Amino acid sequence: MKRLTALLAACLALSAASALAEQLVAPQYPETRSEPLTETIFGEPVSDPYRWLEADIRRSPEVAEWAEAQNALTQDYLSQITQRDWFRNRLRGLLDYERFGIPRKAGSRYFYTRISGLQNQPQLFVRDGLDGEARVLLDPNAWSEDGAVALGAWEASPDGSLLAFTEQRDGSDWRTIRVVDVATGALLDTRLDWVKFSRIAWVENAGLLYSRFPPPDDQAGYLAPNFDHAVYFHRIGTDQTGDVLVYRNRRAPDLRHEARTTSDGRWALISSQAGTDARQSVRLIDLRRASRSGFRKWRSAPLIRSLENKWSFLASVEGWLYFHTDYRASRGQILAFNPGRSSGAWRSVVPPGEQTISGASIVGNHLVVERIVDAATKADLFDLEGRPLTGISLASVGTASGFGGAPGDSETFYSFASFNRPDTVYRIDLTTGETEPFAEPELTFAPDDYVTEQRFFTSTDGTRVPIYIVRSRELARSGKAAPTLLYGYGGFDVSLTPGFSAKRMAWLEAGGVFALANIRGGGELGKAWHDAGRGANKQNTFDDFIAAGEFLKAEGYATTDGLAIEGRSNGGLLVATVVNQRPDLFDAAHAAVGVMDMLRFDRWTAGRFWVDDYGSPAEEADFRVLRSYSPYHNIAEGADYPAMLLSTADTDDRVVPAHSFKHAAALQAADIGVQPRLIRIEGGAGHGRGKSTEMQLSEASDVLSFLAYHTGLMMEKEKVQESN
Repeated sequence: MKRLTALLAACLALSAASALAEQLVAPQYPETRSEPLTETIFGEPVSDPYRWLEADIRRSPEVAEWAEAQNALTQDYLSQITQRDWFRNRLRGLLDYERFGIPRKAGSRYFYTRISGLQNQPQLFVRDGLDGEARVLLDPNAWSEDGAVALGAWEASPDGSLLAFTEQRDGSDWRTIRVVDVATGALLDTRLDWVKFSRIAWVENAGLLYSRFPPPDDQAGYLAPNFDHAVYFHRIGTDQTGDVLVYRNRRAPDLRHEARTTSDGRWALISSQAGTDARQSVRLIDLRRASRSGFRKWRSAPLIRSLENKWSFLASVEGWLYFHTDYRASRGQILAFNPGRSSGAWRSVVPPGEQTISGASIVGNHLVVERIVDAATKADLFDLEGRPLTGISLASVGTASGFGGAPGDSETFYSFASFNRPDTVYRIDLTTGETEPFAEPELTFAPDDYVTEQRFFTSTDGTRVPIYIVRSRELARSGKAAPTLLYGYGGFDVSLTPGFSAKRMAWLEAGGVFALANIRGGGELGKAWHDAGRGANKQNTFDDFIAAGEFLKAEGYATTDGLAIEGRSNGGLLVATVVNQRPDLFDAAHAAVGVMDMLRFDRWTAGRFWVDDYGSPAEEADFRVLRSYSPYHNIAEGADYPAMLLSTADTDDRVVPAHSFKHAAALQAADIGVQPRLIRIEGGAGHGRGKSTEMQLSEASDVLSFLAYHTGLMMEKEKVQESN
């Protein structure tokens, strides 16, 4: 009887899905050439019929033609979905508000970003004094006609007279450093190329430290892996060809290096790491000695030799260098080091606790310690001896960030956001303890109309996993299920905490539910949580996400045929993998800029850094794990897959588009049911950062309409509109 009931239910679900699909013209996939390419790896044959799609789209006419045909097919399909116009219009309204970045002070000047509403890129403003008149210093909207050139990192010189910044073109990880005179707004001749994974560290007003790779081999282009990272000193007013090498490690060309300088101008620190794990060695440079040589000779001495722990430098105060570290503290602690002492050079400031320290900073004579509590942010104040002071009161459950500044400052700024509240920037007067808004957004929706709850579900192995669930207050009161969008990441020690997204708000306004699962592999619950979802433990990440989907349906949040899933980058890998493993559970999926070929990811650009989380395909034990879940290699032939949309960008040099190209081709060739398997390829964009507002609007409306259509969201509203 149970088997008959299950069969009837499956038939009804298939009938409903077919009825929905019949309303649109089914996609006719372009023919994709398949090659008989098989390799034997550790004794196992591995097929790779679409390897030709790994060629650089900007150099291969065949790959470019394939991408153009795929994009045309996807846009033809999406153009039939009536929800797309509704989402585009509502997203435009939700994004049309003034947004501010967190101010930074240099000298007597304050610098911050601002976007008026629907501008393609944020502008950089400066004020002379806190209450001074704001003026535009940099306007990236004037740098290109299509908004594809963005402002990246920026850092003012110690006295605020100069500001160095990076230009980002087409979303690439490569950057170019420029310098602007703050008083006049005039650009200097400085142009530093081939900058990647770099800080900007001013050395007095004389020049700056930055990190770069050698120019990539012209034959490999932007796909080439990057080696030989090095730190250089650039003197303002000179050409890059005369920059002085500060540090490189010839014996370890796989390391990358970042430089920082202390606010008192006494020291420079160079941190080096091999992968994505926050495990650094640290070297110390005496800037007084470098100054005596005219900054032509740079000597560094090792402070932390091993690559075993995180060492995040905070500040230098009265001879002590403060660090946030996980040395002998999986949830973090604050230590201080005095390079002028021969003994007793290290001391504990804030010892390890039960809650994970996610960040820290020193402002004035205060130590600000940020912690993650139940996957949300909490901020506490300490004096520089580690004695607790009053905590910082946050508006609600959400995410606070910022708390920047320098020793001696009397103020700090931070932003706070939650699922139903965009970023508000606050100023704290550290003398009086008073907090006041610096910039508050004017909203086009009522935040109190939406409620957030945190629940816990049980994963396959019995682990309790937290999940945030957001929906309208009206829907929560009714107790009714609704189409649900489940988002996840689960990797690289990244913590997903409550934050605002116009895209998610549009889904909520349309009547849907949004859920954020804090699955293993992330950093929400400390180092052990991260370790439990990487390497040989990666299946835990997928099991957690599958369990989250089952929980949402079983608990009546998601409708029986209305569960959509989404993830980006490592989250794209997550989405593609769980669809392979449980295609029956999900009804629509969006895998964005995902890592899809787990056997070749280390061959391109920064992919080699990811072995910290994934393991190395060149190691047999790691290969066996990677082969077991690699999305491209594990499509479940004969299963009925949900509607799938992959998305990528032609100049993504973080997760190269070949991952999504190959996976899309394999999905379209497979016998996996009638639902569409489409790919959306953005032109002139990268992994995500730097996208213009118009690009964001276009992508979000395409994705939301696809997921909404295939989960039934807004169908009833449309029927009412049609009947009128």
